[in-house]
Amino acid sequence: MTEAGVSRFREVLGKSLGWSFADADAAALAALIGERAALHGMSGADYVIRLAAREWPAETSYLVERLSITETYFFRHGEQFRALAEQALPERVADRGTQRLLRMLSVACSSGEEAYTLAMVARQECAGPDWIVDVLGVDANPAVLRKAEEAWYSSWSLRETPDAAQRRWFRVGDGGYRVRDEVRRCVRFRRYNVTDADESLWRPAQYDVIFCRNLLMYLTPDVASSLVARMTEALVPGGYLFLGHTDSLGSAPAGLELLHTHHSFYYRRPGGRSPGPRPAPPATAPACTEEDAYNRAISLLREEQFAEALELITAGLPGRPRERDRLLEGVLLAQAGRLTEAMALARRLIDGNGLYADAHQLLGLCLEDVSDTDEAIGQYRLAAFLDTGFALPRLRLGQLARRRGDDRAAAGDLERALDLLPHEDEERIALFGGGFGRISLTVLCRSELDGCEVRR
Repeated sequence: MTEAGVSRFREVLGKSLGWSFADADAAALAALIGERAALHGMSGADYVIRLAAREWPAETSYLVERLSITETYFFRHGEQFRALAEQALPERVADRGTQRLLRMLSVACSSGEEAYTLAMVARQECAGPDWIVDVLGVDANPAVLRKAEEAWYSSWSLRETPDAAQRRWFRVGDGGYRVRDEVRRCVRFRRYNVTDADESLWRPAQYDVIFCRNLLMYLTPDVASSLVARMTEALVPGGYLFLGHTDSLGSAPAGLELLHTHHSFYYRRPGGRSPGPRPAPPATAPACTEEDAYNRAISLLREEQFAEALELITAGLPGRPRERDRLLEGVLLAQAGRLTEAMALARRLIDGNGLYADAHQLLGLCLEDVSDTDEAIGQYRLAAFLDTGFALPRLRLGQLARRRGDDRAAAGDLERALDLLPHEDEERIALFGGGFGRISLTVLCRSELDGCEVRR
C-alpha cells in the first residue's frame, strides 16, 4: 500500500470516526488495508476509495472493533474514584437533595468496567436506596458493548478492585465474576460515534459527572475540541469532568475550573454549591507530586525523550520511590544504553518482590540486549507465569522460539500473546513495547504467527 493510500485511509477514519493515528502506526494500517482489500477482492487503493465514497456500515463496524483500544478494568486509577467519592459526589448529592437523582456518563466506556464502577461508588459512598443512580456508558465498538451488557468479567478485570467491593458488588460463577443486579439496574449502554452531534446525549445541563479518560489523545484536534465543548455544556452547574492522565485542557479551560485533590487533576463547571477543597490559584501551578512526575515521565517515554524522562523520574522521586517508579527508571536506563545499571535495578526489584512480573520482564529485555538469550527466556517465562494476562513476555518468547526453529512452541506463545494484546495495559505497552503501539504489536504478532509452519 502506498504512503498516499495509507494517508487517505487515516483521513477517512478521522472523518468518519474522529480517530487520529500516529505515523508509527502507518505500517500496521497498511497491512490492515491489504488484508481487508484482499478479503473483499479489491486492490488496496480501491478499498480505500470504496470506504471513502459512501457509508459502509459492516466494514466500518469491523474497523472499529479491530482498531479500538479496549484495555480497562474496575476502579482503574483509584485516586480519581476517591476524588469522585470524597469530593464530587457529596457536593452533587447536596445539590440534588430535593430531586434525589444522580446522572453520570462514561464516554468510551469499552466493556463497561468504568460505568459499573461509577454506579458502585455512587451507591456505596453517597446515595441512599431511595436515590436514582443513572449511569450511561457509550462506545463506538459494538463488541465491547455486548460484553458490557452481559456484565461477566474475569479476575483480571478486578485486579484493582478492593476486596470489600468484590464481595459486595459481584457474584462468582462458572463464567467468572458478574456484576450484581443492584448495580446493573443503574447502568445503561448505547453505541455512539464521537463525531455525532447527538442532541439527546448532549442535552445541556443533564449530567452530574462525566468520565472521559484516555480518549482525547486518540481523536483528531477538531473532534476532540467539539467533544470537550459538548461535555462541558452537558454538565449541570457544579458538575464534574474527569479526564485521563494523558489528557489535559490546561489550567483555564473554557467553561471549567481546574481542581487538584487526591493526587488527581479534574474539572468542575462553575455554579451549584461551592466545592470543599479548592485548587491553588491558576497563576500558580500545583506542586509537582510523585504521581505528576510519574505520569509526565511516561508521556516523555512515549515521545522517546528518554533523557528528559529519566531526569524527571529521578529528580521527582525523593525519599523512597514506589515499585513502579523504580521500574520506569530501569526501563529508561535500558533505553539510554545503561544496561548494567538497569539490570542491577531490576534485580533489586526482584529481590524485594520476587512475584513482580514486570521486573522479570525488564531483566529479560536487558539480558537479551547483552546476548544472554537463555537467561532472558527464563525471565520471560517467569513474567508470563506470574501474570497470566501479560502479553509482552509471550510475544518475546514466541519470537525467540521462532529464531530457534521451534515453530510449535512459538505458535503456542504467539497465539496466547495475540489473545492478550487487545487487553494489555497501556503503560506496559509504553514500557516494554519498544516504541510500538498496540496495533503495531498486534500486526507483528500476527505476522510472526503466520510464519510458523505449525499451528496449535
